[in-house]
Amino acid sequence: MRPSWVEVDLDAVADNVASVIAAVAPTKVCVVVKADGYGHGDVPVAEAALGAGAHLLAVALVEEGERLREAGIDAPVLVLSEPPIEAVERIHTWKLTPTVYTEGFIDALAARGTNETPIPVHLKVDTGMHRVGCPPDVAFGLAARIAESDRLRLEGLWTHLAVAEEDPRITVGQIETLVRLQQRLADAGIRPDMVHAANTAGALAHPVSRLDMVRLGLGAYGMRPAPHIGAEVPLRPAMRVVSHVSHIARHPAGTRLSYGLRRPLPVDATVVTVPIGYADGVARRLSAVDGEVLIGGFRHPFAGTVTMDQIVVDVGDHPVRVGDEVVLLGSQGSDAITAEEWALHLDTINYEIVCRFGNRLPRRYRGGPS
Repeated sequence: MRPSWVEVDLDAVADNVASVIAAVAPTKVCVVVKADGYGHGDVPVAEAALGAGAHLLAVALVEEGERLREAGIDAPVLVLSEPPIEAVERIHTWKLTPTVYTEGFIDALAARGTNETPIPVHLKVDTGMHRVGCPPDVAFGLAARIAESDRLRLEGLWTHLAVAEEDPRITVGQIETLVRLQQRLADAGIRPDMVHAANTAGALAHPVSRLDMVRLGLGAYGMRPAPHIGAEVPLRPAMRVVSHVSHIARHPAGTRLSYGLRRPLPVDATVVTVPIGYADGVARRLSAVDGEVLIGGFRHPFAGTVTMDQIVVDVGDHPVRVGDEVVLLGSQGSDAITAEEWALHLDTINYEIVCRFGNRLPRRYRGGPS
């Protein structure tokens, strides 16, 4: 059995959710658990978030919503993009709340709903993200179509902020577009139960975006969309990626290691092998851009190219033993390697880093609902 895994602190998830709930109150908080809870595990994270006071959950796919239901979670689950029409039956069966933005899908849902139990829907408006959703000038007609049906209920009206961590002007413009539509609908007697726009960046950096609900994604996992966002709200990372030393060898200066024999050891050094690699989510490029791991509370650099199943690490003259813990992401002793550090090395974002770690690495959970 490979001594490598992803460790998730569910108490950290709960604390993060509770911190944001306190910061945005009385606005409701929907915790996003798509992509297997951003790599942390969707069901355990959902349970921890609900235990901390989250009001709703959100997923990207109908299949993700089904997983939550199969695990016994009965909280409202919002599907963030309009699914294929073929999914209408499953949405009804599993009591999921779909996002809608086309006539065809709205009509298909209405045909499946009943007068006794109308299907709740959230109408998504494209106010500037230009990914999915209907234009504001189309949204009014779709909202009216939903409101006229006794088999549907317009539970939500929403949009997604494109640059909440970067551009206040555009962000405020998006919010104003949504609020103008809300007012136009209200003038026509159409009042959704909730209007929402804020992601984590919006919730923490733009109080005006909080409206009736915020969708908390990255923040639930203890990360920020940018270092300056919401510094007053305490968040702590919930993920550690852990392995152990599996082999130790001493090599003279000049020795080149791993595929490509890319660079020589600068001095005589002890090199350890660790059974985790790019098939597990450790970016191959880390070994070329000053990537490090923690062993015994000290940082040590990669000694050669990351391979599919293993890495090699230069520990210099530090004493090590087979079985010593190796932390690739997270804290050990007084130091920590963060998703933000990896993102900086790899010219990407912290979201992508935590989503990299696949099912080859088992999840181990600490804390959570008792």
